[in-house]
Amino acid sequence: MSFEHLGLSDGILAVVADAGYSEPTPIQHQAIPSILMGRDILGIAQTGTGKTASFTLPMIDILSEGNAKARMPRSLILEPTRELAAQVSESFEKYGKNHSLTMALLIGGVAFGDQDKKLDRGVDVLIATPGRLMDHFERGKLMLNGVQILVVDEADRMLDMGFIPDVERICTMLPKTRQTLFFSATMPPAIKRLTDQFLDDPKLIEVTPEAAAAPTVVQSIIQVHPRSKLKTLRSLLEQKEVGTAIIFCNRKVEVKSVFPSLKKFGFNVGQLHGDMAQTERMAELARFRSGEMTILVASDVAARGLDIPEVSHVINYDVPMQAEDYIHRIGRTGRAGREGHAITIATRADEKYVAAIQKLIGGKIREAVAGGQAEQGGNAEKGKETPPQKEAAPAKSSKDMAADKKSAGKPDRQKKQRRSKSPADDVAAMADADNVVGMGGHVPAFLATPVGRASKK
Repeated sequence: MSFEHLGLSDGILAVVADAGYSEPTPIQHQAIPSILMGRDILGIAQTGTGKTASFTLPMIDILSEGNAKARMPRSLILEPTRELAAQVSESFEKYGKNHSLTMALLIGGVAFGDQDKKLDRGVDVLIATPGRLMDHFERGKLMLNGVQILVVDEADRMLDMGFIPDVERICTMLPKTRQTLFFSATMPPAIKRLTDQFLDDPKLIEVTPEAAAAPTVVQSIIQVHPRSKLKTLRSLLEQKEVGTAIIFCNRKVEVKSVFPSLKKFGFNVGQLHGDMAQTERMAELARFRSGEMTILVASDVAARGLDIPEVSHVINYDVPMQAEDYIHRIGRTGRAGREGHAITIATRADEKYVAAIQKLIGGKIREAVAGGQAEQGGNAEKGKETPPQKEAAPAKSSKDMAADKKSAGKPDRQKKQRRSKSPADDVAAMADADNVVGMGGHVPAFLATPVGRASKK
């Protein structure tokens, strides 16, 4: 079925055709006609299934008739992150260019003044994160009693981020006679309770999530010792095949650790995490999209909804704790028919997460070594790690062996000095152990002998 059979206006169909789309995705095919008829929707679908267009296209048609009043938006779209909110606003600008709808984006990290001015003029479409929306409401700059359509997007992500109480409060402040479009990748009990409370006889649309990456993505996994993760990452990034890469970390604290380490070693790298101001985050994304920056270290929260073409590599510095996030991450590469590479760095502690991912994708991920080549003959035993190899010590002479025997039992002042360092120094030393320049594993006896102490003869 083509878009022409979904009931959209000629203006919308023209924009869709200009964008190069001819056939709707499954969720668009099922959702758009029902939304145009005014029904509530409960959509179970992940990011990447085309759900943003499934609600923006019919909303533009519905809102094309009528006028907005000051501080009273006609529709409200709630998103869990700034990046997703910005992406939805871009969709409205793209598909609504043949219509004269007004729009406002309420997200953190942006001054209140400009947002207040847009609200004062009146907006047809209000896209917001829950926290910033509540800030405007409590300041008396926003009224929600004129909302005709409510969209709650990425509801399970809202739950993960602790926004569900805010979403519940916002729903109680809206008119009861409204249309509600609710989307979530999963349906945990807290989300089910929310839908039962605020949706009226919704049409259930369930799109089976992707259980595998595109065939253009080459997947591999490298088993390492925890202390070798940074060294392995640097080795991967130094390969000539790496053009642009996104490095995913599970938490922002890891992003803040990996980013300066790579920068220290001269990589053209940027970062993206939830503690950054919105202006900083958008600037980093712009640099990455333009090619000015070639490596981006990102957390899952900040990276949700990223749509950046021509990413040659995705590297999971941390194995995602949710198997579905693995599919989402590696989907950032291998786009538009291009070949992409997805490499996961794993340790023994990640065994259960790796197992869950392989169960989801229905197969074992190819094992590789730090140099990027596949293991030959399955040498890497499953679940077994190989700790970093120590440099071989040079052979000792008979004189050195005699001196070592003579000094046996004497206090090792070097060990005492090491223990006197702060814990932070010890951590730094471990993190950069591969860069220590020394004399190998053996210290000559004459250096180990305490100064000023006469030898017994």
